[in-house]
Amino acid sequence: MNKKNILAIAAVLVVGLLLGVAILRHDKPHAHDDEHGHAEEKTHAAEPAAAANKGPHGGRLFTQDGFGLELTIFETGVAPEFRVYLTLDGKPLAPAQADVGVTLQRLGRAPQAFRFQAEGAYLKGAGVVEEPHSFAATITAKLGGKHHEFRFEQVEDRVTVSDEQLRHNGIVLATAGPARIASTLQLLGEVKLNQDRAVVVTPRLGGLVEGVRVNAGDRVKRGQVLAVISSPALADQRSELLAAAKRLALARTTHEREKKLWEDKISAEQDYLAARQAMQEAEIAVEAARQKLAALGAAASDTALTRHEIRAPIDGVVVDKKISVGEALKEDAPIFQLADLSSVWVELTVPAKDLNQLQEGMAALVKASAFDAQGEARLSYVGALVGEQSRSATARLVLANPKGLWRPGLPVTVDLSASAVDVAVAVEAQALQTLRGATVVFGRYGQQFEARPLTLGRSDGRNVEVLKGLDAGERYAAKNSFLVKADIGKAAAEHEH
Repeated sequence: MNKKNILAIAAVLVVGLLLGVAILRHDKPHAHDDEHGHAEEKTHAAEPAAAANKGPHGGRLFTQDGFGLELTIFETGVAPEFRVYLTLDGKPLAPAQADVGVTLQRLGRAPQAFRFQAEGAYLKGAGVVEEPHSFAATITAKLGGKHHEFRFEQVEDRVTVSDEQLRHNGIVLATAGPARIASTLQLLGEVKLNQDRAVVVTPRLGGLVEGVRVNAGDRVKRGQVLAVISSPALADQRSELLAAAKRLALARTTHEREKKLWEDKISAEQDYLAARQAMQEAEIAVEAARQKLAALGAAASDTALTRHEIRAPIDGVVVDKKISVGEALKEDAPIFQLADLSSVWVELTVPAKDLNQLQEGMAALVKASAFDAQGEARLSYVGALVGEQSRSATARLVLANPKGLWRPGLPVTVDLSASAVDVAVAVEAQALQTLRGATVVFGRYGQQFEARPLTLGRSDGRNVEVLKGLDAGERYAAKNSFLVKADIGKAAAEHEH
C-alpha cells in the first residue's frame, strides 16, 4: 500500500471512532449533581392519574422502573392522615430509605406541603388531610440517586354551576367577612304562674257552704264575693263585738254623768276617775272584737251573725276552685286560687356549663312551641344552686301577658342575647348545610362550588362566626344553597380515599 492509501484508512478509522463516542454519549441519560455532589438520575411517571392502580392497602399505587409507591388516606380512629407504602421490584422497601413529599393544590387555597417520617412499615405524613379530599396532588420521591414524580387529581363534593344557572336557580352569593354578632343561648322553658301575683284563698274559719258565686276561669275584681258560708264561730265573734259595743255605750254615759257631777262638786273625783277607766276598758274591748273579725275577713253585722262572705283579695282569674254548695269547710282549707295573668313567669332549666353566660337583666326572646307567638322578656332571677341529679340550675323570666296568650304549663323556647361582639369571619346562617355529617358552606371558585366544612362559634340567628374552614373575602352560596347541595349529591361518586 502506498502512503496515500494508509492516510485515507487512518482518517476513516478516526472519524468512525469519533462517531461511536458521540452515539454513546447521546444514548446515556444526563446526570445531575445532588446536594452532596453525587450524580443522580431523574425520571417522571408517564402514566396519568387514572392509570394508577389500587394498592394492597387500598390506596393509589404508582410504579416507575421497578419503584412502587402507594399513597393512602388513613382515618380510622384518627384525623385523616397520609400514609405511604414503598416497594422495589415488587418487594417491600424499608420506609426510611426514601425521602417522600406530597404537595396539594386546592381550589382557592395556597399549596399545602406534607413531609413524611417513617413509622413502622409506612411513612406517615405530618399534618391533617382536611375534608373535602378534593385536590390536585404532586408526589415526589427520592430513592438513592433517582428522583420520581407522580401527579394525580381527585374531585369530591364539587360541582360546576355557570353564572346563568346561578341566576336561573336564584342562588345568591355572599362574601365571608367581619360581622357584629350578639351571641345567643337557646334554652327550653315552661310558662308558670307569677307567684308574686297569685294568692290562695282560705276561709280562715270553719262553716257550711251556702253559695258559690264564681267558677274556674272566671275573671274577678278585688272585693268581689266568691262564696258565702255559715259559721257558728263567726256568730260568737260578732256577738262578742255587739256585747262590747253595748258595754261601751253604757260606760260612756256613766263617764259623762260622773264627769258633770265632779265638775259641779257634787261627787268625789275618785268616782269620776273610775268611770273614765271603765269607759276606756270598754273601748279596748270593742276594738279587740273588731280586730278579731277583721282577722277572719268578716265585717260586723247585727242581723246575720253566721253569714260570712269570702271576697277576692286581688284582681285576677280563678285558676283553681275546690268548693261546692253544702260542703262543710275546715278553717284552713284552700278553696280558691286566684292569679293576675297580666304577667307570667317563664322558668328555664340551665345546664351548669352555660351558667357563666347568664346575667340578670339579659334580653330574651320567648317563642311558643305549640303555636306561632313570641314575646320579649328580661332575665330576672338565676338560681344559686345546681341540682345534684340534673346538674342544672333554674332561671326565671318575667313575661308580659296582656292578651292572655301565655298560659301556665305552655312549653317555650327562649333565646337569651348577650352583648354584641365583633368577629373576624362570619357567614349567613341560611347558607349552612349538612353534608356527610359536617356543617358546610359551598365556596365559589370560578365556575365551581366546593363544600367547605366549618368550625363555628357564636351566632345571633342571622350570622354565624366561622372559627375555621373559610377565610375572609371568600365567596359562598348564601341564598338557596340547598340547590348546590342537591347538585353535588347527584354528581357525587362513591367517596374514595
